[in-house]
Amino acid sequence: MADYLADVKKYDAGASEDAVNKIVKHLGIALRSRDASLVSCSDPSELDRVRESWCMKKLGETDAGKCDSTIQKVCEAMSADRSKSRVTFYYLVAKDLGKLATL
Repeated sequence: MADYLADVKKYDAGASEDAVNKIVKHLGIALRSRDASLVSCSDPSELDRVRESWCMKKLGETDAGKCDSTIQKVCEAMSADRSKSRVTFYYLVAKDLGKLATL
């Protein structure tokens, strides 16, 4: 758990440990697979999955365009990271949308 929090804190020094824990719990078993624990910004189907499953379904955002622009913003923010942690990616999307409190 501390590893996930440390990675999130590279992008948000004041990251909420509670929010990170909720994302880890939400992702559950998917985090055991290295491939599933990472987000690929170069894979359109992966970004569609993030938009549909995380942004719209879990976070309740109804504007797909807003989700897409947020996802692109997070891809740019994490561009220096070759291995983009799904937990960190999801945290940053939720933070940008102002949805951390709803996790």
